[in-house]
Amino acid sequence: MACNGTGCQSGCYKDSTGDQDEELSTEKKLAADANGDDNYRSRRMTCLKCKATEATVFTGGDGGGRFCADCFRSNLYGKFKLAVTSNAMISPTDKVLVAFSGGPSSRVALQFVSEMQLKAQKNYDATANRDRSLPVFGVGVAFIDESEIHPVTSDVLDKAVEDVKQIVFNLPPPIKGLHMAPISLVYSRKTNDGKQMLRNLMNTVGDATGKEDLLSHLRMLSLQKIAIENGYTKLVLGSCTSRIACHVLAATVKGQGYSLAADIQYADARWEVPVVLPLRDCPLQELNILCNLDRLKIVEIFIKSCAGINGLVSSFVKILQEENPSRECTIVRTAGKLTPFPFNRIPEANVDDGDLASQRRQKKFNLKPIESLPPESFCPICNSPMSCYSNLEPRPDLFQAACCPSCLYQILPDEPSSMDQFYSLLPESIIARANNGNQKWIREKIQDCLLLDGEDEV
Repeated sequence: MACNGTGCQSGCYKDSTGDQDEELSTEKKLAADANGDDNYRSRRMTCLKCKATEATVFTGGDGGGRFCADCFRSNLYGKFKLAVTSNAMISPTDKVLVAFSGGPSSRVALQFVSEMQLKAQKNYDATANRDRSLPVFGVGVAFIDESEIHPVTSDVLDKAVEDVKQIVFNLPPPIKGLHMAPISLVYSRKTNDGKQMLRNLMNTVGDATGKEDLLSHLRMLSLQKIAIENGYTKLVLGSCTSRIACHVLAATVKGQGYSLAADIQYADARWEVPVVLPLRDCPLQELNILCNLDRLKIVEIFIKSCAGINGLVSSFVKILQEENPSRECTIVRTAGKLTPFPFNRIPEANVDDGDLASQRRQKKFNLKPIESLPPESFCPICNSPMSCYSNLEPRPDLFQAACCPSCLYQILPDEPSSMDQFYSLLPESIIARANNGNQKWIREKIQDCLLLDGEDEV
């Protein structure tokens, strides 16, 4: 007779029921765990910003995370906009020149500046029947042709030129001016030997790092010349977090520690046309992602050499970044603790009077008034500030005496005969800067012998 559990003292029926209860409890627990895993995975795949859309973009480093495409764009543009407004980089009365190399950084810089101009234009048009006190800033684009130094086929160069023109033409209105010039533009002589002089100048530099650094300085001089001749008031560079991190380490290795702080700030007004870096807080990884998302065309034809210090440091930083995605941001943040120079801010005369928010934010730099600091001397080649210029011992060649140690070691030739040739091939702007520096140096040396105003000669 089968046991039905009624009056049974063996407990067999009771055990069977207990096993079933345990199985049900285990199944419920497993189901709950599965639901918990699903919820956890769902949270992990949700955009951190809007918390409603599936995340499709994943970034690393400081402030990195997961975003949907729209939130990623707004987050990256927000970094750009904060840098611009906090440092008074662009005011309504400005005429901005964007240096466009064709790479991801300069491409995004051009896109964001164009978007900012478009918004300003829409706001201006919306006030048609009211006071139009704030005009819309102008935008131009400068592309430096370096084929005289990095030879490329005519077909490749022609295609690159057409691509650049198409990129600028397809930007939203207002219309942007386009300036395309060879790097030999730095020579202002009324002759046709600028290209040959440039090649000869580069050939006098034997060091691979020196060649690359000199080319970078000549590129800046070309951009400055375009900006000055066409009435631009600001020069926008696409230098991003990744590039600045490489510069920090390379400059340290090359003995440019004193002047390092000058190159990594948001603004640099030591140039006649102030230079601004609105992408300073944007890593290259994020800029590449945006270019892929929005299908922003990239035009890169001048491949940089990796033989010198700059190339080695770039490879090293890339390895560090792969191991830890926050390394680049950490390097830049650490270097940012260096005290900036007085010229690392936009002069107050160029700040729009109505932009009080930007003026208030500028106070965070806590810079001393320019009048309270001694004037800086600058290297005629790289324009780096020099701390010990007035203490240098006199040298036979005053041009060498005016140069910073890094340029002396990396760029200037050792042989006197080669030095004479090097000097004869320099652009006039560098020679003029050297002459101004030499006059200041000589004046400081003979300061005790000079008569002050109102003093009579004994």
